[in-house]
Amino acid sequence: MTDSHSISGKVVVITGGARGIGLATGTALQALGARVAIGDIDEATVKESGAARGFEVYGRLDVTDHQSFEDFLDEVEQRLGPIDVLINNAGIMPTGRVVDEPDQITRRILDINVYGVILGSKLALARMLPRGRGHIINIASLAGESHIPGLATYNASKHAVLGFTDTLREEYRGTGLHFSSVLPTLTKTELGSGVTPPKLLRPAEPEEIADAVAKLIAQPRSKVRVTAVAGAIAQVFGLLPESVADALGRALGSGTAFLDDVDGDARKAYEHRARD
Repeated sequence: MTDSHSISGKVVVITGGARGIGLATGTALQALGARVAIGDIDEATVKESGAARGFEVYGRLDVTDHQSFEDFLDEVEQRLGPIDVLINNAGIMPTGRVVDEPDQITRRILDINVYGVILGSKLALARMLPRGRGHIINIASLAGESHIPGLATYNASKHAVLGFTDTLREEYRGTGLHFSSVLPTLTKTELGSGVTPPKLLRPAEPEEIADAVAKLIAQPRSKVRVTAVAGAIAQVFGLLPESVADALGRALGSGTAFLDDVDGDARKAYEHRARD
């Protein structure tokens, strides 16, 4: 169980907070006494979710737009006080073979999943460094430690998030700030609805990711993998000879994340989110 005393009263900002992992995390942290602000590009849904959960700040946030991000953080600090934790959670995951991926979608994946994380971290750092305290938590993925056919650009984006977060941890060592990555397996959210789970590995629940984030805030670590089983497998694969690891991955069903497996409505939804 997470120690609520170490979370109670903290001001926490969550991007992509209207649904899925972001909303589950905000709900869990609020229950532990945190003062939660959620932002999302989907203005209607973030307002609906924020009002329903009673979050103190909620509204539209475009993580790829400097002014939008800065304005949102300004509003949070004006209303709630200095930001203690930024959780860069916003992300998209269109699926399909890279040769068929429109350039517009490729750029959108990288804009949200990579640039959005970098931008948010820079803006939070500028506020946290003078205070000598703060915690930036970036939601990466076990895809950042593996390679899954049909998710080439998404995999690349999550490899980038891991490298970026680990570098910040070294770059700002001794400043009083903490930097963490969360690496979920495929999770039962709208984001992952178009991907077939690997054999023998169950998808994670959003609440499991939320619990992992809460524990990171209470006791900062460099990274946490969810689920434990999927995380252990991902780490073991990295120690195996390439041919063996690839063969095992195929046997577990890691080659099933293709756009052909996504029905028409889901594909349209992904493409629409990539355009927005």
